[in-house]
This record gives sequence, C-alpha cells and structure tokens, in this order.
Amino acid sequence: MKILLIEDEQKLADALKRGLELQGYTVDLIPDGKKALTRISLHRSDYDLIILDLMLPSMDGHEICKEVRARGISIPILVLTARAETDTKVRLLLAGADDYLVKPFSFAELSARVRALMRRPNESLPEVLRRDDIELNPVTRRVTRSGRDIPLTLKEFGLLEYFMRHPDKVISREDLLNHLWDFNYVGFSNVVDVHVKNLRRKLDGKGEEVLETVRGVGYRLRT
Repeated sequence: MKILLIEDEQKLADALKRGLELQGYTVDLIPDGKKALTRISLHRSDYDLIILDLMLPSMDGHEICKEVRARGISIPILVLTARAETDTKVRLLLAGADDYLVKPFSFAELSARVRALMRRPNESLPEVLRRDDIELNPVTRRVTRSGRDIPLTLKEFGLLEYFMRHPDKVISREDLLNHLWDFNYVGFSNVVDVHVKNLRRKLDGKGEEVLETVRGVGYRLRT
C-alpha cells in the first residue's frame, strides 16, 4: 500500500520513510505544505494513507486537512503533532483528520496506527484476503496457496495484495508502478514485468493460471 508522508523535519522524515518501507509500504516524502496539497489533488488515487505533520512550511497541517476534505478527497489522514492540548486534537478531528499522534512517539505505535487506518477502506474488506485457494494476511504477511506457504519478497507481496484487492480488474503497468514504487524511483523500464513474472512463478510454477497478461495493457488476477 502507498503512503504520502508530509514532514519537514529531515531526520524524522527519513527515519519514518525507512521504517515504513521496511514494513513493505511504498512511501513518497514531501516536506512542504502547499506542494503536498498539490500532489494530493493531482494524484489522489495513488495513495492509501496520508501521514501529515501539523507544523509545515507554506501551509500547516490543519489547513491541508480542511482543504483536502473540502475537495472531496477521502484518503485517511494521520496527523503528527507536538501539541497535546485537547483543543488542538478536537480542531484536527473536526478539520477531517482520521487520527493523530503526539510527538514524541514510538515507531511501534505509529505502525499500529497505520495498520488500523489501513483497515478502514470505503468498503469493508476482510483482514485475510482470499481468492480461490490463495490466502493473504496483510498483518502477518503470510501467503498460502492450497495450504502451502509461499515466501514472497516485500515487493512481490505488495503486488499480490494489490491484485487481490482488485480481482478480475485489468491493472496497467503504470498503475502498479504508481502504487508500489515511490515517485523518486529510477530504474529499468520493465521492472513491473520482472516482479510479476517472479510472483507468477512462485504462485503457480508454470503457465498463467493466476496472473493473466492482457497484452498492451497490463495484468489481471483471474478468480
């Protein structure tokens, strides 16, 4: 799943980005309020969660929350704030924040808040995803097929989870790249194809029993 991290304190931002990526999330980092709002407006469908610092250059987190919700954008927002006053918390929630975390905080608590917000999609989804004989648990990061454990890399797991949340939908390579690689990615152009090929090999060992290639468009998880 993809997160937009809006934080101008460089050391904290780098630590949070690194920690979240180690847990399998894709993270884009923006340190400026107005630039972040522009990013959200133009690429709202790319993100599953926004982690938003309250105090930012050019536009603070409170104003960003209000503006995002005024534009009809429903991405969950977790606000990071150094202010523990009840009035501040109430203002943030009324402005449209889904949750807040008071600094200083442990990464374990942040991770738990992120997982909780990720479990609140617009349409309720089970904690364990099932498609035919494949089961995927986003919390334990365990994947099985017909009861057999399938070890996956973080990127392969992210791909499979995305496919399983969009069964029978043709997903373009660009869509996969946008959701599973950050906007600073620089690499070879067929990176998506390589990871899908590896995922397919692990899932069925041969043929295209699960992941179907739709020529000239992308891929589809057949159910």
